[in-house]
Amino acid sequence: MRRWDFVAAYLQGELESDEVLYCQAPPGYATLGPDGRPRVCRIEKPVYGMAQAGRRWQRSLFPWLLDFRFTQCKSDACVFTKVARVDGVEQRLTIGCYVDDLFTLYTHDGPRSLYEDFVAALTSCWNVEDEGPVSDLLNVDISTSDTH
Repeated sequence: MRRWDFVAAYLQGELESDEVLYCQAPPGYATLGPDGRPRVCRIEKPVYGMAQAGRRWQRSLFPWLLDFRFTQCKSDACVFTKVARVDGVEQRLTIGCYVDDLFTLYTHDGPRSLYEDFVAALTSCWNVEDEGPVSDLLNVDISTSDTH
């Protein structure tokens, strides 16, 4: 089980085509225009702190996972699974999405595995960092063992 972090995830999302949002000018910028009226800035990308940012991020990521032929869990929309036969062996990959992190649980890794194909696609499409094996998830400590 590994954790992947999307770098500046919300900036990788997109606003809806008909969505027009404005905000106050940030500190250090002129807050009044030449006519004395307050200046505002049009928002072009979702940013952290914006109410819509998380949903816009999901609207970018979730279709990508579905295009990769994952199945979205009916009881938790942030969990996706994929099962495939690779070289005659059934492999399973489960993805959990939490804010800007992905948690990957897989049955096989290495060359030609479902997991490695996913990682290659993930890193070619998104700015992500592999944060290594998962040791905790939502305040639950996780330990692994090779024995059953």
